[in-house]
Amino acid sequence: MNIFHRTCERIFGFRKRALQLGGTRAERGSFGEDRAAEFARRELGYRIIARNWCYKRDEIDLICQDGAVLVFIEVRLRRSSALVPAYYSVNAKKKKILQRVCKQYLQQLQKRPKHFRFDVIALALSDAGHYELMHYPNVALFNKHYSPDQ
Repeated sequence: MNIFHRTCERIFGFRKRALQLGGTRAERGSFGEDRAAEFARRELGYRIIARNWCYKRDEIDLICQDGAVLVFIEVRLRRSSALVPAYYSVNAKKKKILQRVCKQYLQQLQKRPKHFRFDVIALALSDAGHYELMHYPNVALFNKHYSPDQ
C-alpha cells in the first residue's frame, strides 16, 4: 500500500478496495459501480440522485447533481490488459441507448434542469483485483442544440 492510500485511509477513513478474484460479471459490475459512486460522492462532490435508473430495457448507471448541473454517468470496467480500454467501449451503439434513457429521464422530470451533461467513469482492473479509476467529464452524447424541452 503506497503513502497516498495510507493517507486517504487515515484522513477519510476508507481503503481502496480490491475485487475478489473469480467474481462473476454481475459482481464485477457491482464492484465498479460502487467504486464509481464512492468516487463521485467523495472526490467530485456530486450528490447521487439515482443508481441503475431503468427505462424499458435501457439503463444509466448513475444520475448525480453537480451544483446546478445534472450529470448522467456511465461506468465501464475492463481488465487493464484489455485491447480496448473501458472509455472506448462506449461506442456509437451504446451512446444511442444512453441518449434514449437520458432523454426519458429528463422527460419524466417536472422541473427540467437548464444544464446537464454526460460523464464516463472507467475502471481498469488488474489481474490482482486492484483498479485504476479515470473520470472523463462532459463526453459528447447530445447534439449541442438539444434541449430537454424538445
